[in-house]
Amino acid sequence: QVQLVESGGGLVQPGGSLRVSCVASGNIFGIVAMGWYRQAPGKQRELVANIINGGNINYADSVKGRFTISRDIAKNTVSLQMNSLNFDDTAVYYCNVATFRGVNWGQGTQVTVSS
Repeated sequence: QVQLVESGGGLVQPGGSLRVSCVASGNIFGIVAMGWYRQAPGKQRELVANIINGGNINYADSVKGRFTISRDIAKNTVSLQMNSLNFDDTAVYYCNVATFRGVNWGQGTQVTVSS
């Protein structure tokens, strides 16, 4: 079983920055991808950004140029630096780790952009 512990998030004003991080532990053999999804109230969960083994990085169009995803392989950590946040970025952010055995989700961390 894979355990994902998220940290970061919180309340920020428009234009501000936040960083969320996720540490994976447990049976994490064979990680295929690590990344972040988000779900806003009344909306479906959507991909924000992920890193695929081999180095491919994917970003949602809405966050390109503002968010940066990074991964520390040695520490089994994936982080998301979020800059120039706006109201539409308000959501619960979920860490996602895919291995050969399946997909694993964190418990979610709230990011609220409000003036």
